[in-house]
Amino acid sequence: MKITNVTSLENISYKVRKNIIKMVYNAKSGHIGGSLSCADILTVLYFNQMNINPDKPDDMLRDRFVLSKGHCTPALYSVLAEKGYFDLDELKTFRNIDSRLQGHPDMKKIPGVDMTTGSLGQGLSSAVGMAIASKMESAGCRVYCLLGDGEIEEGQIWEACMSAYKNKLDNLCVVLDNNNLQIDGKISDVSGLDNIEGKFSSFGFNVIKVDGHNISNLIDAFDTAKQIKGRPTIIIASTVKGKGVSFMENNASWHGKAPNDEEYEKAITELDTIVYANKSND
Repeated sequence: MKITNVTSLENISYKVRKNIIKMVYNAKSGHIGGSLSCADILTVLYFNQMNINPDKPDDMLRDRFVLSKGHCTPALYSVLAEKGYFDLDELKTFRNIDSRLQGHPDMKKIPGVDMTTGSLGQGLSSAVGMAIASKMESAGCRVYCLLGDGEIEEGQIWEACMSAYKNKLDNLCVVLDNNNLQIDGKISDVSGLDNIEGKFSSFGFNVIKVDGHNISNLIDAFDTAKQIKGRPTIIIASTVKGKGVSFMENNASWHGKAPNDEEYEKAITELDTIVYANKSND
């Protein structure tokens, strides 16, 4: 069922964030910062935009999603569980040796996962292939692909962009989680990456810039992308790494570490406070 109420979607996104914190804390490992930054994006996709049905995870006519920044599984698994693809209790097994919820997603084991990812730079190529297949079969499926901004330093990303434009893949919507940080620090310091909008535009993409934490703006951006014909769209979503937890926000050290007991309690308290405030404003 498509959820259109913005407050309801915001409350789901904060549930997703709480799940992320709990999963990484329990596992004592995981990528927490980038998972928190994309929580709102995934919430809007899975609960408002995509044509999907948890009861029919292999439906050939479903929309597809590729988590190209495949290390951010805490966000993906949390959204899938909240959507009903598997039981929420299974999130407690994250990164356990015998769990199917490993650090990178496995399409052969986890319902709702459309592509096994993890090696950065490769997911967009897979998404391009899916979009081409949908066009060839007149299936009408839309394909969504989430990139990290550190990830777009990979050359294969731009090869995939050329193919997407050449094949006029207007059924492909790429989303860039533009939180400006990667494992080694600021994007600008690591690679000197700038003018991201101009780069994608020069590769033939329709470019939409949006606040990646504003649910209404995200919905409008995805709706607009559906109207574009003859070329692919990229939504450049301005986000905050570690969003929702004050001491994690804009802090590259939280790229891939787990909170200790004190940090965990503080993070959960902060998120609970936000959820309570949202409910009070309903």
